[in-house]
Amino acid sequence: MQLTDATHDPALTSWVESANAPGHDFPIQNLPYARLRVAGTDDSWRIGVAIGDHVLDLQLATQQSPWGEGIGGLLEPLAAGDLATVMALGPRAWKLVREALSMALAEGSDQAPFLELCLLDPHRLEYSLPCRIGDYTDFYAGIHHARTVGALFRPDNPLLPNYPWVPIGYHGRASSVLLEGGTIQRPFGQTKGDAPEPAFGPIRRLDYELELGLWIGAGNDLGQRVDMTAAEARLFGVTPLNDWSARDIQAWEYQPLGPFLAKSFATSVSPWVVTFEALAPFRRPFQRPAGDPQPLPYLDSTRNRECGALDIHLEAWLQTAQMKAARQPAVRLSQANALEAAYWTPAQLVAHHTSNGCNLQVGDLLGTGTLSGSQPGQGGSLLELSSGGKVPLTLPDGEKRTFLEDGDTLTLKAFCEAPGAVRIGLGSVSGTIAPAA
Repeated sequence: MQLTDATHDPALTSWVESANAPGHDFPIQNLPYARLRVAGTDDSWRIGVAIGDHVLDLQLATQQSPWGEGIGGLLEPLAAGDLATVMALGPRAWKLVREALSMALAEGSDQAPFLELCLLDPHRLEYSLPCRIGDYTDFYAGIHHARTVGALFRPDNPLLPNYPWVPIGYHGRASSVLLEGGTIQRPFGQTKGDAPEPAFGPIRRLDYELELGLWIGAGNDLGQRVDMTAAEARLFGVTPLNDWSARDIQAWEYQPLGPFLAKSFATSVSPWVVTFEALAPFRRPFQRPAGDPQPLPYLDSTRNRECGALDIHLEAWLQTAQMKAARQPAVRLSQANALEAAYWTPAQLVAHHTSNGCNLQVGDLLGTGTLSGSQPGQGGSLLELSSGGKVPLTLPDGEKRTFLEDGDTLTLKAFCEAPGAVRIGLGSVSGTIAPAA
């Protein structure tokens, strides 16, 4: 099945010289979007495209450069900071814009003299969420995370019987989805220790979850199911996502209805949205482990079996306040790969979410759930890495951690690399823990 085109050609280079540097997150084969403006100004918001060490301002680009027939109309909402309008147009429009941007930024482009004037320094910019998030749903698609966490509470039966059949999820809180780089205030909550009665106060077991966020493009009407043949066409882009978690609240509240205040205080995403088109070289077959049941027919398709999975590397990095003061770099806590970690594909998550007629909307956000590896040191949360807080991690400077402490900065990174393809990055998402207030 042919997924790639000229925009993915490994030989393609850009007149933006930094985009040609090996290992850069933002080569011309990537072209992710963000909503931004010059920091400290009252400028209008516009959409920008990352290219090397620069950002192409699409508001300036529509004013300064000529564009091919039909492309100007597609760029107008982006120039006005309205990514959602283009997201709603569906895959054909997404592809046309990507092709136009790729040709304009490619080495030898006639538009280069015009667009050179439209490049911005990303460090001088401020960012907002790429679009309004109507709803946020977090899934539980990481099989190794589910098995490891399940074993902490049910050693003889880590996975519940429904796990191989149902993409488990819960409805999160869209209002507390934040951009990376800010502070995460330690929440208060009701917890239950060894005392006869629960207590209320600042939580102690603050954790991260290493996830991917999936941005919904074109939505569906209430009552309209989206089958597997159409599910992928609803997916616009991908971003790293951190589902911050209060494990002590979670342990006390989660039965019988699942996560609530343990999750709703903050979820962080990168400002950059990497499109599904950019991920084409990193698509892989969907395969279940030997002996596991195959998905029910409504969660199955030929395309999904051939190329429904994503080969994305994920990493979690920690820099403590003490490390910052000593000017020591962050240390990597764990790493994993979505291809090996995810039990369900993005298309299956969309198909299941709409299988009861639920209507997804433009800009809705789906979290994959924690994507942990199968080996020691590959846990996508401190809950796993510290065996539920029983085995502290010793950091290079001698500090110990079971859960996050005030002043800690936690950063998630994601990238794709494979033979015959140019490496692309999904950016990063960071947060620094502030004391409870």
